[in-house]
Amino acid sequence: MEIHWFESLESTQSFLLEELKAARLSAPVCVGASSQTIGKGSRGNSWISATGNLFISVALPRASLPTDLRLESSSIYMAFLMKELLHSFGSKVWLKWPNDFYLGNKKIGGVITNLIGDTLVCGIGINLMEAPEDFGKIDIAISAYDLTKAYSELFINLPSWKQIFSNYQIEFENSRDFFTHNNNEKVALERAVLLEDGSLECDGQRIFSLR
Repeated sequence: MEIHWFESLESTQSFLLEELKAARLSAPVCVGASSQTIGKGSRGNSWISATGNLFISVALPRASLPTDLRLESSSIYMAFLMKELLHSFGSKVWLKWPNDFYLGNKKIGGVITNLIGDTLVCGIGINLMEAPEDFGKIDIAISAYDLTKAYSELFINLPSWKQIFSNYQIEFENSRDFFTHNNNEKVALERAVLLEDGSLECDGQRIFSLR
């Protein structure tokens, strides 16, 4: 996967989406930046942090994704790939449903996905060097570029959704002390049932990740 690296971008996600729409870049491709000034997080929040933290966006052809992966669960899939990679470097990071990276009880990053035509665009932000108040940072020493390069190499041979899900089922238990959001409402995960397609059943409702 080709990597385009910049010293600074307003948002790797916005930049990549614009480049794809203008046909100046094509999937598979990754865009990264040493700093980001107007980053996008979930539910319209910003994700702006210190130089040296991870700010990347990856574009993949839909046809290259596992055939058993529902697009609604692509955030879980892409995030869990990164989480497993971080584990291989010695981190104790875990994935809160559906797309937030946590160390202990502090969020250190997250994933946001968009579908543009037949291309999945996934943005990832992780605090590697510094963290805003009330957030945490990663527990290992690794540069943003080295982590991006290692992540891009995972797409040579992607695991199936079934393989990812079998591991994530166990980790999901860590999410039970937390909340998620559905239609702008907080939903407790204490009694949620994780279904095989990555969705949740909460109090009679079925909830998919919408990002």
